[in-house]
Amino acid sequence: MTNDLHALRTLLQQAESERDAALAQLRQAEARRQAAEAQAEQLRAYRGQYHQRWAQQFAQGGAIEIVQCYQSFNERLQQAVQMQQHNAESLQATFERLRTLLAQREVRVASVRKLIERREAEARRSADRAEQKAADETAQRAAWQHGPLGARLAGQIG
Repeated sequence: MTNDLHALRTLLQQAESERDAALAQLRQAEARRQAAEAQAEQLRAYRGQYHQRWAQQFAQGGAIEIVQCYQSFNERLQQAVQMQQHNAESLQATFERLRTLLAQREVRVASVRKLIERREAEARRSADRAEQKAADETAQRAAWQHGPLGARLAGQIG
């Protein structure tokens, strides 16, 4: 039983290490996801400011070359926003996958702990039964050694 518990405790340590590693990966993924989302938001804000600034400029009039430059840059800016948004979404999917993995690892740790608790309780019950059996045998021997008086005492003890 001791070897069994030792093996289970080793398994628990391994499961806890895997869980801790998954938690660290999840935290890193969350930081990357938040940074990507913040960058996407900055790009969207810049795009809005860019549109606003050039809308004022075009209200005063502008050469066709300037309009073409505006449109070209606006397209590249839109592509950058879309790419960054895609990156943020990809990092969100990675985050969700790692959160699921962490939950699985936490379940494994809890399962191994529960198994250890059951085995320890089983070992305590077995030890209690062995102790009770030894006490009963001692009382029985005392009853045989002391005749009828011992039998009455053994009956009161058991």
